[in-house]
Amino acid sequence: MHSHPRNHPGTHAHRRSLAGALTALAFVSAGVLAGATPAAADTSQFKGVNWADPRDNYADDAVIPSGLSASDSYATVKAKADAILTGFQNNLGANTVRLPVNPYSVGTGWWNSYTGAIDAATAKGFKVVLAYWEGPSAKDGRIDDVAAWTSMWNTVTARYGGNGLVYFEPMNEPFGYGQSAWADVAAGWIGDHPSIPKNRIFVSGTGYNDNVTSVCADSRLNGTFLSLHHYGFWGTHTYNDWVTDFRNRIGSCASRTVVDEMGAPMTTGLNYNDANSTDNFVRYLRADTDTIRSLGMGAIYWPGLRNGDPYTLQTLQGSGVNLTLSTPNSSGVDRIRYAWGSGSGGASVLRGVPSNRCLDVPGSSQANGTQVTIYDCNGGANQQWTATASGELRVYGNKCLDAYGQGTSPGTVVDVWDCNGGANQQWTLNSNGTVTGRQSGLCLDVNQARTANGTPVILWTCNGGANQQWKTT
Repeated sequence: MHSHPRNHPGTHAHRRSLAGALTALAFVSAGVLAGATPAAADTSQFKGVNWADPRDNYADDAVIPSGLSASDSYATVKAKADAILTGFQNNLGANTVRLPVNPYSVGTGWWNSYTGAIDAATAKGFKVVLAYWEGPSAKDGRIDDVAAWTSMWNTVTARYGGNGLVYFEPMNEPFGYGQSAWADVAAGWIGDHPSIPKNRIFVSGTGYNDNVTSVCADSRLNGTFLSLHHYGFWGTHTYNDWVTDFRNRIGSCASRTVVDEMGAPMTTGLNYNDANSTDNFVRYLRADTDTIRSLGMGAIYWPGLRNGDPYTLQTLQGSGVNLTLSTPNSSGVDRIRYAWGSGSGGASVLRGVPSNRCLDVPGSSQANGTQVTIYDCNGGANQQWTATASGELRVYGNKCLDAYGQGTSPGTVVDVWDCNGGANQQWTLNSNGTVTGRQSGLCLDVNQARTANGTPVILWTCNGGANQQWKTT
């Protein structure tokens, strides 16, 4: 959906009431589901985020994603983008970025610079979805200047049509068209770009990208991906009703559908790992991420980065090209990664068996090199550890349990450090309750078998001691 309603209260009520009507429609339309067509490819390959303009991507001038500047050169944009994409990769495990384009951003001086972001992404192996946003002055959900739109796409596809990592979404949220009219526009775009394989085209769902069943049923669009938007501010529902609503919007077309916008507040302290929460946004995000994972679908979160947006999954620090990202809500990251097929859907605590105290980052520090200890379990983010498919134990979303200095000898300090993929950050949770470092083969050990708060944790030779026994809860 538009990000405008989240930041402009004057428009929020209107959009919410419209979307609420669409939500109600979805609940009663379960019997009118389109037949599936063959999948364009496995949609779960898309594990991504939107990188958005801080003003929103609806612009009557060039769209400039957060962290970039209109005065930046190609080299500067590429360097900044590389830093931001590294954050998406390391903090989230993302492999896809969705970027906005419009006629003011393409075939212009800014285009010469902006391509640095696209090139940086593909150089890192990211998939890039380029999507057209209309300007806010018309904002009628239609392509008002067809000539400019056509010229824009001709320029974009001339440069990136031969790059298999770049995908094209002819229009974001085409709410000004009826079902058949929008299908005609999408089919026309495909016909005008015969050199672009259909499996590199994203056809937006109708309305605010809120239903894909009609485009799925149109044989002219077979072989394309379909894009869905789904948001929690559209209504207030139970978990089960959110699942029903989501499924009704995709019908039997999950195999072709990528959710390329979904999001929830990340700066208000919500715990998205709480399966018993009565908060509407928690129920919504858990329902969406559970359903996406169960159906093997791709998902592109809105926004991975947008300065000033309370939904942003990452926040930006630094200046110039020395940029870094941090995670405002690690439980939100847990859920998005779960949708992507990683982890168990939430963080866990690691309790030392003799002490019944939790593995803890003292003082909630996020400083690299902070030695972990045991401490009374209190539910803090500094005690929430997420096991990833690569063997990491993540805390805060972007820090990893780490054997300090690549140490492999008994007594090595166990600390937290920026996740970097190193072997000293890979762990095995064994069935006997031990946690072993994959690089060293040593056990996670509460030093000298003490049980008091603040006792440091180290690596030690595995010996069957109770101080090397951990349980996850």
